[in-house]
Amino acid sequence: MTRKVADCRKYPSESHCTLTISGEEDEVLRAAAEHAVSVHQHEDTPELREKLRDFLEDERPPSG
Repeated sequence: MTRKVADCRKYPSESHCTLTISGEEDEVLRAAAEHAVSVHQHEDTPELREKLRDFLEDERPPSG
């Protein structure tokens, strides 16, 4: 399974958040929703979770 990444740096915010979350899609979606509510004061709704799912990207394998 391809790991997913949510990176707050790609979206401007008042808090200038730099958090990056990576893992399996369901894990990242759950953690990103919790983060969006607790840090960015969003309401945890199905619409928020769908936007977050669209925001996820495939994790790039480490180079080396």
